[in-house]
Amino acid sequence: MGNCYNCGNEFEIKVYRNTECSSCGKDAKVCLNCRFYSPGSHWDCSESISEAVREKERANFCDFFELTSNFKGSAGENKEAKAKKAFDSLFGD
Repeated sequence: MGNCYNCGNEFEIKVYRNTECSSCGKDAKVCLNCRFYSPGSHWDCSESISEAVREKERANFCDFFELTSNFKGSAGENKEAKAKKAFDSLFGD
């Protein structure tokens, strides 16, 4: 199975569009919980989706969705956020 992107809670059930995390109440079938989520790729997805999903943390109808365990946690930033912060600091932002 996989974990909630927000709190790390493990999903014990199959994830559908209306499934919510039993721990934090966030939507479960979201880009941030998908194994194909790839920031920086075309529309932030490694699959060839036909249109962009604007809200990555909201439930969607994507047919490619596969639950993953990519929990970052609120305490630790992900690699992309750290790289952006380092880049911005170079230019005084």
